[in-house]
Amino acid sequence: MAKGRRSGRTAAAETVVGQVDGGTAELAPDRERPRAFTLLIDGAPQSHVDLDDPAHLDFAYQRRIGHLVDLAAPARQPLNVVHLGGGAFTLARYTAATRPRSAQQVVEIDAGLVAFVREHLPLDPQARVRVRAVDARAGLAKVPDGWADLVIADVFSGARTPAHLTSTEFLDDVRRAMAPTGWYVANLADGPPLAHLRGQIATAAVRFERLALAADPVVLRGKRFGNAVLVASDRELPVAEFTRRVAGDPHPGRVLHGRDLADFTGGAAPVADASAVASPAPPPSVFR
Repeated sequence: MAKGRRSGRTAAAETVVGQVDGGTAELAPDRERPRAFTLLIDGAPQSHVDLDDPAHLDFAYQRRIGHLVDLAAPARQPLNVVHLGGGAFTLARYTAATRPRSAQQVVEIDAGLVAFVREHLPLDPQARVRVRAVDARAGLAKVPDGWADLVIADVFSGARTPAHLTSTEFLDDVRRAMAPTGWYVANLADGPPLAHLRGQIATAAVRFERLALAADPVVLRGKRFGNAVLVASDRELPVAEFTRRVAGDPHPGRVLHGRDLADFTGGAAPVADASAVASPAPPPSVFR
């Protein structure tokens, strides 16, 4: 909450509909880009992909994650990346296009969705992307210790992040899979009173030394349901450059870190497996 040759069925730029494990999937053509599509599940937008330009990121939150992919290492340097949640593989395509020779693992529980996307929006056969159709936490457990430079969590089931992907125990396994200099990046969705978002920041703060959060100012003020991108690490984050890029986006965002982020969190308690709940469902008006 998102280079290969496409099949003949999508060449006519018509909406493609199919049943996947999680509901009804649609690929709606982008009227401004000849070979670009938005993936929707039960009417909720999930991903946007431009087969002619996989470095194009249409969704604001994916642009913010793209900035972090850019800043995680010197330009063009390959990375080891774990994507928890696949969607249309937008961020894996972006990483493959901007950082050739990167090794990537995508973990997407919906096997039907994986097959649907592979058929209609094929991955570049030269991209080193492995896709596993298993639960995100189970797939994460298979990642070797210290392998990942980036762990990107963008997992939604029925437009909600499952409870077992919101806890300190989940982040313990994220840390295990990450290199010592690695980054954890999460797409979080919440609305007023932002209790879920604050709890997720508090949870990350007890497992990582450095945090930053990017979101639309109206979301941070608790005026509207929306996405926020959290990045966490034990090494210094390029906050100034991240802030500059987020502020310069087509939909400018704000970055919180340090004292400002602590104040925003407001004493929220970390989340453990025993108390974890799924993120709140978005109001119906979000997708109108």
